[in-house]
Amino acid sequence: MENETIVVTQELGGAAHDLSMIGLFLQADIVVQIVMIVLILASFWSWAIIIDKSLRFRRLSTDCDDFENEFWAGGNLEDLYRRVGPSPDNPLAMLFAAAMKEWSRSTEKGIDKHSHTGLQARIHQVMRVTIDREVERLEKYLGFLATVGSTATFLGLFGTVWGIMNSFQSIAATRDTSLAVVAPGIAEALFATALGLVAAIPAVVAYNKFSNDLQRIITRLEGFAGEFSAILSRQLDQGD
Repeated sequence: MENETIVVTQELGGAAHDLSMIGLFLQADIVVQIVMIVLILASFWSWAIIIDKSLRFRRLSTDCDDFENEFWAGGNLEDLYRRVGPSPDNPLAMLFAAAMKEWSRSTEKGIDKHSHTGLQARIHQVMRVTIDREVERLEKYLGFLATVGSTATFLGLFGTVWGIMNSFQSIAATRDTSLAVVAPGIAEALFATALGLVAAIPAVVAYNKFSNDLQRIITRLEGFAGEFSAILSRQLDQGD
């Protein structure tokens, strides 16, 4: 029995020398390894979303700036609608195209004074639907970032608690409280917490940034919808 205790102590002491990240992962308990794998995958997926959203929001902002400059240049709206096309690639142009499509349908059939209110209501409705649809598209995967940001730390903490429990079991098995016995388990446990923080911190920061960016886009879309509705309303009044 004494010889078996010495062997276990020697094995644990030998493993304590490998404190690299790969070594900590390989030496960890299967439950802690599963926690680490989940956190690593969540972190990779979060960064993929962060990079995609960053590029997308930046491109979207540039495209909206270009469209607004063209819109407010004072050109003919019908000409701009033909250049933009029925399926533009930025939210402002989508809003404009949706309203112009409804405008064209109604004006082709001829409108009278009594149909102005109905036409304005329909244009407002199609722009509202376009805004909601675009916001839903831009919000995609933000929920995943929020989930990772709020749960990864706790998941890492679970791995830490599990690893510390294993350390205490090792102490009980070897009856040795030396650093060589305790350190490997503690290091594995803290590594799980570190992975949780690595996954959670970027996800929280990115979620807050993208939420603010999205809110600015919504405000911009609603402002443009209001201004464009006013322009079309004036054109209806001038046509009477």
